[in-house]
Amino acid sequence: MGSVEDIRSRIEADGVEFIYAMFVEMHGKPCAKLVPVEALEGLMADGAGFAGFAAGPMGQDPSGPDILAIPDPASYTQLPWQPNVAVMQCDPTVEGELWPYAPRVILRTALESLAERNLVLKSGFEAEYSLVARGDDGTIRVADPLDTDPRPCYDARLLTRMLPHLTEVSKHMNTMGWENYANDHEDANGQFEQNWKYSDALTTADRLILFRFMVHTLAQRDGRFATFMPKPFADRTGNGLHAHMSLWTGDTDEPLFPAGDTDSKGLGLSELAYQFTAGLLAHAQSLVAVACPIVNSYKRMGVGAPTSGATWAPAYAAYGGNNRTHMIRVPEPDRIEIRLPDGAANPYLLFAAMLACGLDGVDNGMDPGVPNTDNLFTLSPEEVAARGIKTLPPTLLHAADNLAGSEVLRAGLGMTPDGPYSDYFAAVKRQEFLDHHHQVTRSEVNQYLTLM
Repeated sequence: MGSVEDIRSRIEADGVEFIYAMFVEMHGKPCAKLVPVEALEGLMADGAGFAGFAAGPMGQDPSGPDILAIPDPASYTQLPWQPNVAVMQCDPTVEGELWPYAPRVILRTALESLAERNLVLKSGFEAEYSLVARGDDGTIRVADPLDTDPRPCYDARLLTRMLPHLTEVSKHMNTMGWENYANDHEDANGQFEQNWKYSDALTTADRLILFRFMVHTLAQRDGRFATFMPKPFADRTGNGLHAHMSLWTGDTDEPLFPAGDTDSKGLGLSELAYQFTAGLLAHAQSLVAVACPIVNSYKRMGVGAPTSGATWAPAYAAYGGNNRTHMIRVPEPDRIEIRLPDGAANPYLLFAAMLACGLDGVDNGMDPGVPNTDNLFTLSPEEVAARGIKTLPPTLLHAADNLAGSEVLRAGLGMTPDGPYSDYFAAVKRQEFLDHHHQVTRSEVNQYLTLM
């Protein structure tokens, strides 16, 4: 669908009356204007206008000109839960030029550069979220009061209790053509995961934004809240966003990660795949700022197990086969699974950053070393360090400082009129950390009020 006529034909066939012209800011918050289809031609020609500074971190202040969000016709999706409305993801522009602070523009630019190598990035997500209820005092609890088992992962009874919600989400995904293939109760009470088929990276990122929007909407209609917050409960497993990635040829659509019988490391990966993996590991301490981008992210990470089952978050930059204690797992020879990202990650920035790190490994012929087969969670920090395995940063401030010093991610996330986007991102995140750090919490009062 490339022309206004093509879009209008689809709109008429679907019975759509309104279009969400949507984009996301740095944090991944969906921003939109609701446009009646009678104004379609103006929307497609000129875009929808936004005051960029009001949307979130978009590189603007109140003196800046409007952002005009230009719809991408390929992203047109009718909303099954609101069938008179469709969504088109947009590429923000300012004064006729693509806006380099816009996450979708950053990824699109990275993918266009990748295409010059005759390569395509294909990807899929495992999107975890929690269903919660919120009390009048602001505290949250698991929405299902009977979901209290100490090890609830995969429990068929708890899964069944949420069938109305899960089956509605599944049906909507399939109506939109996403090919939902699994839905399960995850490791924390009230936590679920719903999976759909992989696609090219831009499509997968668009779908994750729409998935979050859908789950939020449906949960609120049922009187609950859905949260993708990395660690909503201190004593329960956090919400991850495991990303599966592989490179393919652009002209013949051939997968480039499987090696067949020629892999000396035993995981079935090609030399290209190992180099890509090595790049991700080499830059993990900077990449984590984009993959785990909020203060709360670093409460999910580490080796300690919560009371509900096990942690699924890596503490170290290591890789191996079907081993979930590593940052990178190789579940099958056709892809790698990066277990670092969490539910707060902006998918556009995440893919652009991971692509930059992986390609640096390819360009410099990096070797990730021998796959690790140990349970890293049982090793002491000294043993891990002795193996040359890097520990991931303990806070967002550490990660943001690492990001600001990364030449690879500076190039991968692109330049803005005011300098590297990575510097802008790091500055926003440093301030975010300090804003939280300056607050006095109830825990601090309980611990220190009468200690001295």
